[in-house]
Amino acid sequence: MAADAVKLDGKSAKTVEGSSAPITVKDGAAYIGGAKIVKTDIVGSNGVIHVIDAVILPPAK
Repeated sequence: MAADAVKLDGKSAKTVEGSSAPITVKDGAAYIGGAKIVKTDIVGSNGVIHVIDAVILPPAK
């Protein structure tokens, strides 16, 4: 949930394709992989999602 994400500042999350996306909190807003989290805690039948304001692409190879 969003309240837990604040505790992750400075850590990273593993993406589906295997790379890492850094988690940061700046001026009260949370970011993942440089994308701002704009809507939080959308509960689905198989988990929780958060809406971000950008597309996160894997690193170029």
